Amino acid sequence: MRKSTATIACLFLIACLLLSPLVHADDWPQWMGPNRDNVWRETQIVERFPATGPPILWRTSIAGGYAGPAVADGKVFLTDFVRTEQARRTTPQGKVIWGTERVLCLNEQDGTLLWQQEYDVGYSIDYPAGPRCTPNYHDGKLYTLGAEGHLICFDAESGDKLWAKHLPQLYGTKTAMWGYAGHPLIDGNQLICVVGGDGSHVVSFDKQNGQELWRALTSSEQGYSPPLIIEAAGVRQLILLYPDAVTSVDPESGQQYWSVPYEADAGSIIMTPVHAGNYIYCGGFNNKHLLIELATDRPAARVVWRNLAKQALSPVNVQPFVDGDVMYGCDQNGLVYCVEIATGKRLWRSGAPLNTKRPLQVGTSFIVRQADRYWMFNERGELLIVRLSRQGLEEIDRAKVIDTSDTAYGRDIVWSAAAYANRRAYVRNGRECVCVDLASGSDGTP
Repeated sequence: MRKSTATIACLFLIACLLLSPLVHADDWPQWMGPNRDNVWRETQIVERFPATGPPILWRTSIAGGYAGPAVADGKVFLTDFVRTEQARRTTPQGKVIWGTERVLCLNEQDGTLLWQQEYDVGYSIDYPAGPRCTPNYHDGKLYTLGAEGHLICFDAESGDKLWAKHLPQLYGTKTAMWGYAGHPLIDGNQLICVVGGDGSHVVSFDKQNGQELWRALTSSEQGYSPPLIIEAAGVRQLILLYPDAVTSVDPESGQQYWSVPYEADAGSIIMTPVHAGNYIYCGGFNNKHLLIELATDRPAARVVWRNLAKQALSPVNVQPFVDGDVMYGCDQNGLVYCVEIATGKRLWRSGAPLNTKRPLQVGTSFIVRQADRYWMFNERGELLIVRLSRQGLEEIDRAKVIDTSDTAYGRDIVWSAAAYANRRAYVRNGRECVCVDLASGSDGTP
């Protein structure tokens, strides 16, 4: 009898261990997911949508903003902006829209509000809908960066403010035309931020107390490109893309390794540099492309090509995705391209994600890979399931999951990246956050 009981217990333990990967749910704690690579690693996801569309599990009212949700520890974190005046008011700093930026913590299961913090802010930026940077959750703390440079650390459970910095005031700089949009990066004990100012384009803060650890570089404008850490030539390198250059520095000290000149139109460089093998690719408005080859024996780099006519890719609001030797991405014209990285050659283009046959101004479709397919969330509020390859784009299904709430270039749009966690998608516009059930079974399959 004892042997039988022990055997049953052992079999039960083995079954639990074997099944645990199947029932594990992942978080999406920051911009582009757990590894900042736009890969959704969960399984047991729907193959197609039900005829009536995917189930909406909850909706929660929020205010304006382009910052995507972060999902972690059973919570959804959002930032938004509530106007207190509809009209701009002239101040010594120019014309300003006044209101409050809010940090919201929702229950991931039902969307109810768990806590809220807010602070007054005046927007002098273009497209003043709200914050741009996705909150960053790490080790029980939440880090947010507002559109006018308010950098704050919260206790993620209670919402208590632990420390705060107003970057323009502290570093003698001014907010870029479209606001602070370079999502801060956590590396060990550091919170690395694009700040701006003389000698402080990038600043490293102690993530525990907000004390400055180091600062580096000067740029004519800070741009909007989030920092990236790679390893090349056996050395960890912090790659910074800004309107004047692409520069590599030591992520522990800010000491420069190498720099390559870059020239962005209107200071508009938004994407994170793409690291693919020994290459780094950068693309910005208006068709300003750059491919850099990294040295393998020391931290160094050389230009392979730049600004190819009618080639490569110029993403604006979105991040390209690298798959082997090709890159997929939504160009500034709204068309999706497949680009051969080494040559910049466009292998194909498609207007299908936005249902357009002609170029658009700043068309937007966010791309995330899951298993052997890709999910796209477009500016029309649609979720798409597609396959991408060197041969082309194959659309599997699409569904409208949220309404547009803003306008740009004469179109109704929603410009916010989705979060994918717990076999769900979390999307927001300027009025609400929506939780979409994407678990297999929600489409009617066993």
